[in-house]
Amino acid sequence: MEPDEQREVYATIDLALRVGEVLLSSGAGTADATATILGVTAAGGLRGCEVDITFTSMAVSYQAAPDVAPETHIRLVRYRSQDFSRLTDVDQLVRRFAGGDVTREDASRELARLTSAGPPYPRWSAVLAWGVMAGGATLLLGGGWLITLVAVLTAIVIDVSNRWFNRQRLPAFYQQVAGAFVATAVALILYAVHAPVKPSLVVAAGIIMLLAGIALTGAVQDAITGYYVTAAARSLEAMLLTGGIIAGVSLGLALGLKFGLHVGIEAETIQLGNLPVMVFSGAVMAVAFAYATYAPLRALLPVAVMGALGSLVFTLMIRASFGPAWATAAAACVVGLGSYSVGRRVGVPPLVVVVAGSIPLLPGLTIYKGLYELMGLGNLIGIVSLGTAVAIGVALASGLILGEYLAQPIRREARRLEDRLAGPRLVGPRRPVRRRTTRPRRRRRTG
Repeated sequence: MEPDEQREVYATIDLALRVGEVLLSSGAGTADATATILGVTAAGGLRGCEVDITFTSMAVSYQAAPDVAPETHIRLVRYRSQDFSRLTDVDQLVRRFAGGDVTREDASRELARLTSAGPPYPRWSAVLAWGVMAGGATLLLGGGWLITLVAVLTAIVIDVSNRWFNRQRLPAFYQQVAGAFVATAVALILYAVHAPVKPSLVVAAGIIMLLAGIALTGAVQDAITGYYVTAAARSLEAMLLTGGIIAGVSLGLALGLKFGLHVGIEAETIQLGNLPVMVFSGAVMAVAFAYATYAPLRALLPVAVMGALGSLVFTLMIRASFGPAWATAAAACVVGLGSYSVGRRVGVPPLVVVVAGSIPLLPGLTIYKGLYELMGLGNLIGIVSLGTAVAIGVALASGLILGEYLAQPIRREARRLEDRLAGPRLVGPRRPVRRRTTRPRRRRRTG
């Protein structure tokens, strides 16, 4: 291989690996990242590449000819962040590069600019959005305006403290513990001063806020599409982060019991609000999360529609006595089905709409209910409540992926793409990219 040709190979594979790093760090599934990397290498003229992803690393192998030794390039994924603005920009860049609108050099420079650029919105507005999301969660669970305001302020404190912990390089597990403890401590204070509110809603809203950063959907998607190594790694990460939330709430409840503070769940608390409030709260939570994760502004309207639609279906299923797990699965399926279509129409990856639209379905109150039953009441029924929370989480993730699969036949040539990509695409080009090559014509024999 000539030196110039070798440099082209290096540059193309480097571009593909950097694109894959952005996708994996943003929570995209392994199937999406693999197909996108192969699309970039094919658009760069490299045919027959092999991709291997193990959650924290990516490897691309390329063999120029059968009699030439293959070369393998490896890149580590060193960070995890939910920046949907960067994900959307990189997704559009890949499509332009695959379509031949930009050269490989220009794509590499633009990718470097995108990955080094700051957030598109002021950080204080993102912090406020997290508070709004927690406030929407309290409204969703039947809280009044006073407890909603307290939940907003508590979520802001949690987000500011976790940002500071992140700058100090504190592991995410301890950040989850600290955030859950802050929410429980606020509830204990409200209970101690006999505030005319339902303190348990503050804890539930804090749990939902912390659960929103856990990429359980990616774990289920990887398991369904056959990437079991990354599915196991994502599942372990989700379990560890959820365990941090449980540890923080448990610590707060234990301290409260020492001081005689029993922050239980009132009978009215576990009753869902009326239908208009549920739908409105679901839309608010979805939009606030999307803004907090820097989703493009054009995505906020479809996100609001999906959040409201998911809350509507969930409420109707609960009223029909289907149970929380099946109600969550049905609502998630509807969200996944709609997100695939509306996401592409507004020019954002469906993953952005799927994740944001499913936020109102997270089992924050169920987790707190199980912990209080175990620690506050000493009742083993709490294990059943925690098991129900796990079932809701699995139903949520699997329902979203099922909705994406059901949306496939709606799109043209969907079944052929399903076979090629081994599942629905939440990010990246819709079809594999292959550079056209001219084939020599056969000469007819004469005589």
